[in-house]
Amino acid sequence: MKSTLLLLVAAGLMAAGAANAQSGADLAKSKNCMGCHDLEKKKMGPSFKDVAAKYKGDKGAEAKLIAALKDGKGHPSKAAATDAELKTLVQYVLSAK
Repeated sequence: MKSTLLLLVAAGLMAAGAANAQSGADLAKSKNCMGCHDLEKKKMGPSFKDVAAKYKGDKGAEAKLIAALKDGKGHPSKAAATDAELKTLVQYVLSAK
């Protein structure tokens, strides 16, 4: 009985976490990244496709971009996002084709 209850609680927590997780596209919109960036064309900032092309094959790209966003280096301001959100955003940008 206890193991069944624990399994149900664990499943509920996992489902709640999945429901709270946002996609990279949703985060880019909610964090106002799209005010300065576009997926395909340059606005105030580079397009996500251009960023992905620049860092293609760079194994340290994700860490570099997260650090830059956290520090505000090469970006007008520090990104107002958690580490998990920054990771999701950067992975989304680097996956742009």
